[in-house]
Amino acid sequence: MGKTSDLTAVQKTIIDTLHKEGKTQKVIAKEAGCSQSSVSKHINRQAKGRKKCGRKKCTSSRDNRTLQRIVTTNPFKNVGEIHKEWTAAGVSASRTTTRRLMKDMGFRCRIPCVKPLLNMKQRKKRLAWTKDKKDWTDAEWSKVMFSDESKFCISFGNQGPRVWRKSGEAQNPRCMRSSVKFPPSVMVWGAMSSAGVGPLCFLRSRVNAAVYQEVLEHFMLPAADQLYGDADFTFQQDLAPAHSAKTTSTWFKDHGIPVLDWPANSPDLNPIENLWGIVKRRMQYARPNNAEELKTTIRATWALITPEQCHRLIESMPRRITAVIEAKGAPTKY
Repeated sequence: MGKTSDLTAVQKTIIDTLHKEGKTQKVIAKEAGCSQSSVSKHINRQAKGRKKCGRKKCTSSRDNRTLQRIVTTNPFKNVGEIHKEWTAAGVSASRTTTRRLMKDMGFRCRIPCVKPLLNMKQRKKRLAWTKDKKDWTDAEWSKVMFSDESKFCISFGNQGPRVWRKSGEAQNPRCMRSSVKFPPSVMVWGAMSSAGVGPLCFLRSRVNAAVYQEVLEHFMLPAADQLYGDADFTFQQDLAPAHSAKTTSTWFKDHGIPVLDWPANSPDLNPIENLWGIVKRRMQYARPNNAEELKTTIRATWALITPEQCHRLIESMPRRITAVIEAKGAPTKY
């Protein structure tokens, strides 16, 4: 005669039926064709509502709620810190149990998204700007040359602290870390339009108005010739001090180049930010040993950007604008 786990569905049905009729376990065992102990275990298991045995959990529902509250309150703590705070609350559990329970709750350790630090005045300006541009067509956006600087490091591994969050919480404010503008260091300047990318400029010094105008003269103008030829275009830049300087504004007027008005701290509206992200992801396995090798890698990766990729990014402008309007000027996922 088999064990309880070996009972067939027919045997289990017979046991349940005869048990409800009030038959003894000895009679039930004879009718079902199994041992009396198997009948007893099956009946007891059904009475307790348990389908299988297992080790008793070392934490209670209250303990688990405490753990979830600790993680939710400060999601930037690592497992060791969370485990220490949890056990300090009187819970007896191992670090492995802590990690397993966090995983069962849906928490995953991820690199936090970065959002720009916006005050209410900047949000209102972003909202007004997007409402003014919401009716622009793809043809109008294709006439805009987007530009930006980006910092490239030899190592891409240092991405800061990680955050515990659940699926769908990437844009939750408590799971994001704020970023602020920092003084330019070794940066790369680039430009793009729906027709493709322009030449890169590696900035060797702190970018002031004079240095920026040299970049415009020797890199932006050739990019415009390459991407637009004799056609008219509008230049986009952010509100960095060197960009908004009076002498820079005079430079644009002298060259007859219109500049797109741009809201402060709005990288989510600039498609070239996504282009920088594409380049950096492609370079994540590169291991340049010095600055010159890094520049070579950047140039080679930048050269692989296709006009089709740029066109798709430019086509995303209406969606970006809609997202900012729906967020009432707050930072968006772009």
